Amino acid sequence: MTDVVMRDLKRRKSRSGQKAGSVREKRVRNSEGKLVRVLSLDANSATFIDDLTTVFERNVAKARHENSRLFGSPEGPRAKNGSRVKK
Repeated sequence: MTDVVMRDLKRRKSRSGQKAGSVREKRVRNSEGKLVRVLSLDANSATFIDDLTTVFERNVAKARHENSRLFGSPEGPRAKNGSRVKK
């Protein structure tokens, strides 16, 4: 005999570690037609500092992921002598 399981499909799971705040994410198209993510903050929010930290951490994680994809290292490209390239 089979069991029938019912649950709400529209419910979204919260991201672990994500703080409740005023950070809003939109996906919009740029002038070239590509989808880009836009994060916005409410400057008058009581949780502005936490929200700003959250946005910064997400941007750093995205940059590290992109560096890993392009250069094989989250810190970016290496110079010929093994040290990091200065930007």
